[in-house]
Amino acid sequence: MLRDITIGQYYPADSVIHKLDPRTKLMATLVYILSLFLFRNVAGFAAVTLWLALVIWLSKVPFGYMVRGLKAVVIILLITVLFNLFLTPGETLVSFWKLRITEEGLKNAAFMAVRLIYLILGSSILTLTTTPNQLTDGLEKSLKPLNKIHVPVHEIAMMMSIALRFIPILIEETDKIMKAQLARGADFESGNLVKKAKEMVPLLVPLFISAFRRANDLALAMEARCYHGGEGRTKMKPLKYKHVDFLVYLAAAGYFMAVILLRRLW
Repeated sequence: MLRDITIGQYYPADSVIHKLDPRTKLMATLVYILSLFLFRNVAGFAAVTLWLALVIWLSKVPFGYMVRGLKAVVIILLITVLFNLFLTPGETLVSFWKLRITEEGLKNAAFMAVRLIYLILGSSILTLTTTPNQLTDGLEKSLKPLNKIHVPVHEIAMMMSIALRFIPILIEETDKIMKAQLARGADFESGNLVKKAKEMVPLLVPLFISAFRRANDLALAMEARCYHGGEGRTKMKPLKYKHVDFLVYLAAAGYFMAVILLRRLW
């Protein structure tokens, strides 16, 4: 399960998506996320599906590798679907005990499941095709106008970059601790939910200790290198837009308008 978490990991490949400016990918991802909550019909679903399929194909990231990341959120997905399925009022289709499934609940559950799956797949493309350094530079550059109202843009971007870098490190650390606990007779699989939660306590304590130790080492390393924020710092590789970035901006704008138009027509 831990190895299936792909959020925050970078997949190297020679693709058009990998070569795009990180600001372009951030904007396109934001447009894509907004579009997911606009459609409530099959036509909008088809438009989003075609857009997502095109981006995945252009990214050259194996689809199976991306789908593996869904395993980590299966429980959240099931809970969301069940809540929408049984708690949405409307015309009753099936009723048993105190629960009932309505036509509106069935539609809401289906659309919500699709939205969550597409949201995870679309967001993971951003991190799979963009290194943490590029993501930090793109986010900082995009939010630079907020410096005028004294928003610490550089610090926010740095914290997000560090958080993304720590995800695969903590996953690997958790895997090592689990193997060590299993070798000592721990059982993380059998038993009910309460028993499994109790078995996780010996895992969480060393994991938190390791995370705090790594955070302290990182802080000491930054202080030793005289890091005092981003004021006046220059970039070794400054971001520059290319012709393909402007084409992606136009394509994203056309896609967003198409989704809005489909929503109005159907």
